[in-house]
Amino acid sequence: MIQEITKASVRIALACAIALASSGAALAHAALHHASPEAGSSVSESPREVTLTFTDSLEDAFSSVDVTDSSGARVDEGKSQVNGNMIRIGVKTLSPGSYRVHWRAVSVDTHRSEGSFVFSVKGQ
Repeated sequence: MIQEITKASVRIALACAIALASSGAALAHAALHHASPEAGSSVSESPREVTLTFTDSLEDAFSSVDVTDSSGARVDEGKSQVNGNMIRIGVKTLSPGSYRVHWRAVSVDTHRSEGSFVFSVKGQ
C-alpha cells in the first residue's frame, strides 16, 4: 500500500515538473533577435532609422529605444514606434563615429528586458 502511494506521488511530482518545464517558453522574456544596423557593425553611411526585432510581441506603451552618440547626447528623432515584435526609431543624419542603442522591451506577457549595443558610422 505504501509503495503504491509512493509511486503515485512520484508520478504526480514528475507530471508537475514536466508541466512547469514546458511552460517556461510561455514565460520567456522578449529577447533581441536582430538589429539594423547590427550590433557591433560598422556602416558606410548614416542609417535613417534603427530597427530592432524581438522574439516575442511587445507592449507599445512600455517598450522603447533611444540612440546616443559617444558623448551621451541623443541623436534619435524622438518617440520610438512599436509594431508587433519590432521597435523602430528614426535617427538624425549621423556623422562618422560610434553610437549606442539602448532598448527596453516589455513582452505581451509583461516580462521586462533591456540592453544596449554599439554600432559605428564610417563615413565617406
